[in-house]
Amino acid sequence: MTTEVGESLEGRWALVTGAARRIGAVIAEALHEAGAGVIIHCFNSAGPADALAERLNGERAGSALTVQCDLRETAGLDRMLSKAVERCGRLDVLVNNASSFYPTPPGSITAEQWHDLIGTNLKAPLFLSQAALPHLRETGGTIVNIVDVHWQRPLKNHPVYGAAKAGLAMLTRSLARDLGPDIRVNGISPGAILWPEAGLPERTRESIIRQIPLKRPGAPRDIAAAVLFLVRDAPYVNGQILAVDGGRSVGW
Repeated sequence: MTTEVGESLEGRWALVTGAARRIGAVIAEALHEAGAGVIIHCFNSAGPADALAERLNGERAGSALTVQCDLRETAGLDRMLSKAVERCGRLDVLVNNASSFYPTPPGSITAEQWHDLIGTNLKAPLFLSQAALPHLRETGGTIVNIVDVHWQRPLKNHPVYGAAKAGLAMLTRSLARDLGPDIRVNGISPGAILWPEAGLPERTRESIIRQIPLKRPGAPRDIAAAVLFLVRDAPYVNGQILAVDGGRSVGW
């Protein structure tokens, strides 16, 4: 998939995992606004996913559809992808955005937490990318993995999540090497974009913002713009992890 900078993505289709809400939904909206059709993946958020697809189809008929799947169960990935491509006809972009995030303090980590955090943040991107290979090779497509600033620096009491994201960063670079020249693979490393849904103490938020040279959190549209850049405007960028963190990682 080669495009000129700023060119419409009309006729292309993108699958965004975890796209019913939050950052994933904004990524799907940005790709749609750029002309692409979007496949909105969800697991437990079918209502918001359907509502987003309905709104996007209202803007441009037949330009959005939804798929529902537990990405941790690899047996269902090929089937989900095949059904989606059968409906839209092609796949040009895969955005591995779906993620689980919560603390796992050492001494209390369970096998279930390992299965969930590694499954959503590392295992799913690998096996979904693998399932997508025939379709992406056909279109000369691209993969964008949503990593995290904490793949480089541990977040206290999050050893499993951090290990999963560090693995995803290496997976990104490994796939970029192995899948070229047919498929480009890059990652985006968000900083303080959206606070966790469970919330953070005000003192913690203030501490994080003090570490950011821009002295403010980012917004989901900052991540969406970076995805659009890597998909549409950067045909010679491959194997990179782009930090979108206001400069926070500069001081690490």
